[in-house]
Order: sequence, then structure tokens, then C-alpha cells
Amino acid sequence: MQHLLPQSDPAAAALVRGRTQTRVLPNGFTVLVEPDHSAPVSSVQVWVQTGSIHEDKWLGGGLSHFLEHMIFKGTATRGPNEIARAVQEAGGYINAYTSFDRTVYWIDVPSDGTATAIELLADATLHSTLPDAEFAKEQEVIRREFAMGFDDPNRMSTELMLATAFSHSPYRHPVIGHLEIFNRLTRDDLEAYYRARYVPDNMFLVVTGDVDPAEIFTLAGKWFGDAARRAGAPLFIPREPPQLGRREEHAEFETELGRCSLVWHIPPVTHPDTAALDVLATVLGGGRSTPLHRELRERLNLVHHISAYSYMAGEMGLFGIDFLCEPDRRTEAEQAVLAIIARYRNEEPAAGEVAKARKSILADQLNNLATARGRASDIGGSWLLARNPDLGSEYLGEIGRVEAADLQRVARQYLEPSGLTVTSINPHGSLGSVPRPAAAGSPRRIEQFTLPNGLRVLVCEDRKLPLVNAVAVFRGGLLAETPGTNGITSLAARTLVKGTASRTAEQINDEIEAVGGQIRADSGNNSFSVSVEVMSPDLRLGLDLLADVLVHAVFPDKEIAREKEDQIATIKAEDEQITTVAKHAMRRAVFGSHPYGLRSSGTEESVAVLTREQLLSFRDRCVTARNGVLAIFGDIDTGAVRSLAAELFGALPAGELLMTAPPEASPLPEPVEVVVNEPKQQAVLMVGFLGTHALSADRSALELIDTASSDMASRFFHRIREELGLAYFVGAAQMMGFAPGIFTFYLGTDPAKTALVRKNFDDEIGALARDGLTEAELARAKKKIIGGEAIRNQSLESFAHVVAVDELYGLGFDHYTRRAAEIGAVTAGEIRTVARKYFLEPNRATVLVTPKDAQGAIPSVQIRAIRG
Repeated sequence: MQHLLPQSDPAAAALVRGRTQTRVLPNGFTVLVEPDHSAPVSSVQVWVQTGSIHEDKWLGGGLSHFLEHMIFKGTATRGPNEIARAVQEAGGYINAYTSFDRTVYWIDVPSDGTATAIELLADATLHSTLPDAEFAKEQEVIRREFAMGFDDPNRMSTELMLATAFSHSPYRHPVIGHLEIFNRLTRDDLEAYYRARYVPDNMFLVVTGDVDPAEIFTLAGKWFGDAARRAGAPLFIPREPPQLGRREEHAEFETELGRCSLVWHIPPVTHPDTAALDVLATVLGGGRSTPLHRELRERLNLVHHISAYSYMAGEMGLFGIDFLCEPDRRTEAEQAVLAIIARYRNEEPAAGEVAKARKSILADQLNNLATARGRASDIGGSWLLARNPDLGSEYLGEIGRVEAADLQRVARQYLEPSGLTVTSINPHGSLGSVPRPAAAGSPRRIEQFTLPNGLRVLVCEDRKLPLVNAVAVFRGGLLAETPGTNGITSLAARTLVKGTASRTAEQINDEIEAVGGQIRADSGNNSFSVSVEVMSPDLRLGLDLLADVLVHAVFPDKEIAREKEDQIATIKAEDEQITTVAKHAMRRAVFGSHPYGLRSSGTEESVAVLTREQLLSFRDRCVTARNGVLAIFGDIDTGAVRSLAAELFGALPAGELLMTAPPEASPLPEPVEVVVNEPKQQAVLMVGFLGTHALSADRSALELIDTASSDMASRFFHRIREELGLAYFVGAAQMMGFAPGIFTFYLGTDPAKTALVRKNFDDEIGALARDGLTEAELARAKKKIIGGEAIRNQSLESFAHVVAVDELYGLGFDHYTRRAAEIGAVTAGEIRTVARKYFLEPNRATVLVTPKDAQGAIPSVQIRAIRG
């Protein structure tokens, strides 16, 4: 401590170790005395090592607090008010408090009243009679205290925080208890708890001030020494298991301001990291010059008040940040807090910050030690927690040894996103209008930022599980291909992850699988993607691998050859699937020579001749910042992800946004009908129409028609499959992209029944085209879309991909927040208008895939050449 406090400082005496004298009486009662003759006063404190966490079968009832109220209500020799009157006559002041792990009774008195104070506290704590009449009266007093608490937003905010942060530990219960349990307590319950917990070896006396230790030990022996030890069963206190994911709870209250708490679990007070965590709290929010105050209060004007703290008891610890704000600024304030936390996790604080915090803690502690009561409280707390009366002074020595690197270390170790609990108390009606960060069962919050190279980055914190999904999506697909390069998007996606300038394909796989992660590539009609999934501690590795394959892929010849073989095998397998054959024929019929008429996987011939140079050229054109979107979702910290994204993906070439004005297929001038013969046992009939693009105003209506035509209650299923028994399967599907796509009705049937199936299928499509959907069909489709997307979006991987693609297509990353409203707003009249627009002649193609010998069964089908 000498490097913190010169010995010439008059407060130095308060920090000298070893001045407390200790004695244990034969019955196990402990006495601690620290003389200080600087003022003619003393503080006498009786500490009972029992609190709300020790209430065992009465847990949550508030017995410790109730008993604190009753202790002064009468003893065998004194009436209810006599103890307080005797203290007043001695010129003293009496009070008590109850906490989680202690109940403390104290009297501050002129030193000539010390003997009286000791005798009074001994009589009250050891000989209370808990009078029946006082029990009922005090129970009603405490009910009023409950009511006051229910009206206090600060108290309710604290209780909500503790109940959310703790799932098993008794610290989750309020010290005062729960009213419904409290109301069931009896005087017998109270007395049984009193007899079990107020025993000599569970209590101790602390006396500080202008006293003689020898006299105090004599007085303690006289008044406490006769109390008998009592046997007691060991009390089990459940430990809180490690928190593995973000917890969040928000409530509404009769208040005008929002009160928000962010807390993390930290070790108990005896842990070596305690000092560093205390200094970190002071650095972050221990005054007006700290980053939390300066950033959120002064610069951003997000909060009215903000502070940080570390609370450590014998069983647990919490690191917390509390702020008071306008309700509509709570979410933004929370994100700003977490950004500052991320900064201190990633960087050491300045040495000046640490020195300032150490001095602030020292000053606070010196102020606490300036009075006899402060010194007695420090000794009592030290003894309770560590059986070391000098813990407080030794702790200040530990504070003086904390360095900047210690703060970064403990911030990284304990202030993890997966360990965060967020709670708030908000004005009535405000939660519906305030966006909330991701939590189980609540809307997720997505933030977007753009790197200097133009890459749009979407970040979503979701801590249900300690997982992270990152997906990079790029415009590409069929619109980036020609018949000669058909299949290059698929091949490029496959080979992007097969080797970089610094890693082989084997090394990539080894690194990601060593941490239980995955790296995948995918491609579609309009885009392609590369994604990684890792556990949150391996976030940097996952993002580093993703950035490496995007920026430094080298497309090794050996890997290209292998992936070509696999892709050609996929093409062959597709050609064996009758529905895929029909789909490809329908694409050619509707789109002709337009790129959407190509196959997503390519053809055997086109894939076989693709070269490494073409793949490199494709990468250089498509895998660019402005042509892509990166989504990083999961158990992350937004501020940390911002830094990582800039560091790792900043090298991605800027490039240009592709397909801003893609070619559109011409409408069919007349109906087209195609028959494809396949040696199969079944037939597939498809009726297709040129559809719309992803940004079209008709999108929602077509999606509703698609959904209403595809479920087991659809008119097609009911009529063709259930009533007539003509189809194995029946439904609809559509593809929308940067250019107008396709809408298809399909079914599978017996080849011998194709003529009858065709008639009924056409009738139902015609009725839909004329009349649209019924109100019942529309309502069912709306519910199915909204419910289905909610189910789909449970998967963080799926949600990240959907949001990224929405942003890539130009719908906006927040399109999912508008989906329910957009779908819900569609009327039956709009459905009818859109159905007539798209499903009437001549914009129609019919494809039948059937065995050759069954073709004659459908003489009404005119076979036309496929366009292009």
C-alpha cells in the first residue's frame, strides 16, 4: 500500500494491518475488537450469519427480514420499546439490516455507553420472545413495506434483474421475500428459524472505537458466553450453474422512465480477480469522467444516469451496469454500453484510467473507514466472508497492484456475451414500440454497417445458444452465366472452400472441424453463398476462415477436377428424377434463351469444359464487397464483430453491384405445350406462367396464391387427390429473382389418367385465375406464411441467410419485420387482380413427362417446340 498512500497521510492508520483483536468464547461466539481513541465514540455490531439465502424450507418467505423486525419487540426482561429507549438514553442510535447472507444489528454510541450497547444487543438477539401481538402488527408493517416496494421502480428493477440472472441460486429471491409466501408464515415458523440460526457459533460481535479490548472481551463473555451451542444440520445452498446464453426480461411499470440493468456473473469476493473487476467497474462507470458517462450521457444523450459496479458476496458475484433513460432510447443505450464493453475486451485501458480508478476506490474506502461504524462494518464483512478481519486493508493492497492488462483479461474472461443478463422496467405501453435485442421468444435486433470497401455487414446478437452463424451472399447464379458457362456459379461455390493461398482444403476442414464447426457453400438461381458455423469462443477462427476463402481462394486444379466430377454426378442424378426433368423442361418452355432457362447445376457438357481461369474471372467479378452482404448472427458482441469484420473483410475487392438491370424474358405469344418421354411408372404434369421479380408489388399476392395452392387443404389437393383420387401429389411453386421468374402448378399421376387429370387441373387453375382465392383460403394462407416463417426463423442459420438475401435483393435487411403486415394487408380483391394478370392465356406453358406408350392418352395436348 505504500505506493498508493504515503505513511504521512493521517488516514494511513486506518489501513494498518493486524490492529483487530479476536477472541472465541467457549460456546463458539467470536468477538472482534479494534480500538481507536481518536474520538470518544464506539460502534457495537452483532452479526448473525443468516440471510435470505439461508431460509431453507422457508426460502422466498423473507424470514430473515421478518425476524430482524421482531428482534427488538421484546425480551424476557424488556418490553417492545425499552431497548430503543435505553439506547436513546445512552445517547446512541440503533438500527439493523438484512441482506442475502447476513443480518446485522448495530448501535453507535458515545464510548461510555459501550457496555450498555453490548448488553442490549445480547439481550435482543439471544433472548427475544417474539410476542404474538407484535407478530401480527409487524407482519402488517412489512406488508406495507411490500406495497412500497411494489411502487418503487428502482426496487422492482433490482428484483427483476436478480430473478433473471439467477436460475438456481437463492439469490434469485428478494430479501424481503415473496408476498404470497410471506403471508403464509406463522409465528411458529419464525421462532423455529430463530432457534436454528441465532446460535453462538453462527454469530459474532464487532466493537470499534474508543474502547479497551480487555473490557470488551469481559463484557462479551458476560452477556454472550452463557448462550448454549445448539446442534444443527448443515445447510445446503445451491450454487448457480454457469450461464451459457444471454438472458433477457423486460417488464412494464407505473413509471415515466426506463431502468435497465446489464449484469454478468463473476466470482465471489475471495477470488483473486476481485480487485481487477472492481477496478474495471470503476474505470467504466465510476464517475463523470468515465467512458460510460461521457459517451452515453454527455456525447450521445442516451441516458440520464449510468453507473457500473461489481457486487461480490461469499457465494457469488455480479458485475453490473445500470442506467436510467427515456424508454425509446433503451435499446440504443444498451448497444452503446455493449460497444464500450467490447472495446475494453479487445484493448487494454490507458494507464491513466487505471491509476485514476485505483485512487477512486482508495478514496471511497478511506471515507468508509472514517467512522467507527464504517470500520466495524469493514471488519464484520471481512470476517463473515473470509474469516480475516484484515481482508479490507489487504484488498486495497490488491487494488494497488491491478494493471491495465488485468482489466482486459477479466473483461474477456467474465464479460462474455453468452453470460449477459439484460433486464428493464419500462413505462406502461412502451415495450410494444421499443425494439428489443434478440432473446428467446422476442424479436431479434439487427444492426447494419458498411465497410469502406462497400461490403454491407449485418449483425444480430442472439444468445439462446453459444453458436455463431456467418453467411456471405453474393449476386450471381443463372443471370451471371451463359450456355457455355452454365453451372459455373455452382462450381465456383464448391471450389471456393477448397483451398486458399495459405490453406489447403484439408487444412480448412481440419481447422473448422477441430472446433466443432462447419463451412459450407451453396448456390441458387440468383445468388451463391459461403457460410460458417462455430461456437462463440471460436468466432475469430470462423470469420478468419470465411474471409480467407472469399479473398484468397486459389481454385486448385485437383480440387476443380474433383468437384466437376461431383457436379456432373449431381446432374445425372437430377436427370433421373421425373419432377426435376419436368422442371427443367418448364424453364426452357417459359424462358427460352433467357438465362433463367438454364439449369442451376449446368449440363454435363458445359461443366466439363469449365476452366480454372474462368473460375478466377467469376470470383473477381462476383466475389466483391459491393456485390455482397455479410451476416454474422448469434452469440456475439456487436462492437467486437464490427472490429473483426473491418479487420478480416476489409481486403475484399470493392467491385460493383451486378444485375442492376438484368434482361427480362419475353411473355409467351401463345400457349406452349411440351411432352417429354421418360421410362418411368408415373407421369408429372406442370402448368407454368411467367411470374414476377422479387421487388414487385405483386410479390405478396403471388406468395399467398402459392401457399394456398400447396397445402393439404388446398382446392387442388381436395378436388384432384381427395375427391377424384387422380394425383399422388399436387401443389404450386414459384421462383422470383432479380428478373421476373416463374409460377408453376404441378401434380404427379398415373400415366393412364393424364387426360382426366389434365381436364380437372385446368378447370381448377382457370377458376383460380378468374376468381382468385376465397376469404377462407386467403386467411389460411396468411397464417401459414407468417407461422411458417416464424418456425423457419427459429434456426439462426436460416434466419441469417434470409435476412442477408433480402438485403442482397434490395428488399432491405429489415424486410422480415414488415412481412406480417405486408401479407396481412393483401385483400381477396388484390388476389383476384393478380391471378387474372398472371394466369390467363396466352401466358401459359404445359409440360407433361410421361412414359412414351402413354402419350396417346392425352390427344388434347399439342406438342410444340421449346422456344430457343
